[in-house]
Amino acid sequence: MAEAVAMLGITKQFPGVLANDDVDLVVEGGEIRAIVGENGAGKTTLMRILYGLEKADKGTIRVKGEEVAIPNARTAIALGIGMVHQHFKMVPSFTVAQNVVLGMEPHRGVLYEEGQSRNDVLGLSSRYGLVVEPDRRIMDASVGEQQRVEILRALYRKADILILDEPTAVLTDSETEELFAILRRLAQDGLTILFISHKLREVLAISDNTTVMRNGRVVGTVRTAQTTSDELSEMIIGRASLESASRDRAAAKVGEAVLDLEGVCVHDARGLLAVKSVSLQVRSGEILGIAGVEGNGQLELAEAITGLRPTAEGRIALLGNEIQNLSVRQIREAGVAHIPADRYAMGVSADALVWENLCGTSYYEEEFSGRIALSIDSILSNARVLIKEFDVRTPTLHCPARNLSGGNLQKLVVARELGAERAQLVVASQPTRGIDIAGTEAIRSMLMDYASRGAGVLLISADLDEILAISDRVVVMYEGQLTEVGTVDASTRERVGRIMTGADL
Repeated sequence: MAEAVAMLGITKQFPGVLANDDVDLVVEGGEIRAIVGENGAGKTTLMRILYGLEKADKGTIRVKGEEVAIPNARTAIALGIGMVHQHFKMVPSFTVAQNVVLGMEPHRGVLYEEGQSRNDVLGLSSRYGLVVEPDRRIMDASVGEQQRVEILRALYRKADILILDEPTAVLTDSETEELFAILRRLAQDGLTILFISHKLREVLAISDNTTVMRNGRVVGTVRTAQTTSDELSEMIIGRASLESASRDRAAAKVGEAVLDLEGVCVHDARGLLAVKSVSLQVRSGEILGIAGVEGNGQLELAEAITGLRPTAEGRIALLGNEIQNLSVRQIREAGVAHIPADRYAMGVSADALVWENLCGTSYYEEEFSGRIALSIDSILSNARVLIKEFDVRTPTLHCPARNLSGGNLQKLVVARELGAERAQLVVASQPTRGIDIAGTEAIRSMLMDYASRGAGVLLISADLDEILAISDRVVVMYEGQLTEVGTVDASTRERVGRIMTGADL
């Protein structure tokens, strides 16, 4: 088919970082093009330039054969370019229909035509197989439905070039399959899809061609059907991936209970019961995986264990000592490390410097704090060690955390939480979301290493591959309650998938 997008000689420099270095990307109409690479490789920056959210320092962009300037997103939309961000951008209190037409609402005179909005959304929904309920408020919609709403919003604006940034990060296996069926249908209808992902299994399943980026440059484009995950990994990180490696469960030495929950109930931010009489144990040397669609009480459970949210009922014990009434600092000092699900809201202070974030939970310790002032030399020395050990890509220790890519922010959080090597319990929520292959391997290896040294690890993840790869035992959380699945075997994936959607309870 004819050329849909051409980005030629694109260069973009940020302070201390060359994000895109003379990048060429040419995509045909009707193609599903995957764009892969490590965190900081320049993928998202390149797509933000195409969507008008960033301005290239140098280079040329052609859309459907015509050279264009794209100074802002409004221009991109007018050119038929739509973007679905990894973190959805919708108004939670608005309905599905209101979010789809927002900014381009149908009017009769000065009056908003709500009925026309519903009809337009239903028409698009039927045409492309994007099943939504127009009158449902976004706050009540599932993650999968919210993503369909984002795609519908782009289609409503007549997008025929669709950028998807990590579109499966929060989806279950069944929701991912539904999304891929939709994307294939859109491509057959002539839409061009640019698909950014770290999940090579999904890249191989959905894309026609795959472009690999490394250190801000394109290192190659291959026909997806003619390559393998190992070959892509070598292009991305210079070696084959260990992504398929899993925990040696036979070698796991499981001991006494590190974490013990009995009848724990927790309310959410609206005062509704999100965790309903949950009892579980995490034992020394064990990785317990909690699978489930987000929004089923996992966040509230993790926050209750780490002291960020009060329990309504029940008992939480660490090494036999009750901790449900302790402060966050007391719980941390008792031996709990916490990798929160939302790195932006809970993991870092975006305006604080990199070194400040790394010492945020330990600055008061004798090693880093003198009688009158902080021991800056010791803090900076420790920060340099953590940056190197956890491969946090940052131009300097003295730049604000907000300047780091999402993946490197996550590495920053993990470095702070796991770098001290003294936790008795690690509560890891979505620890590798948005992380590249090498980073994912490193974080999973660290969690397995903690367990092998006798700590307990509570792994909460919407990524079923991750749960199955490193967990010794699996439970599923659905509507605030836990269902035990047991040790991992060949039948676990299918059963977990059914329980996650409420089909096998």
